[in-house]
Amino acid sequence: MRGLQKLIDSDADCEKIAQQLAAARKALDKSFFSMVGCMIEQGDQPPEHVAEMLTKFA
Repeated sequence: MRGLQKLIDSDADCEKIAQQLAAARKALDKSFFSMVGCMIEQGDQPPEHVAEMLTKFA
């Protein structure tokens, strides 16, 4: 995120900034779904809660 802010502050090319934003978004999505998978594997959350999180945040 700091790298993105530096790109924006330095008036970098908009396409380069967009590419980096897309990469960051994809990495965050991957982490989120990995966390959801971990919740399912651990089984300590009711399925309704996991479904609610997916609906709310995915």
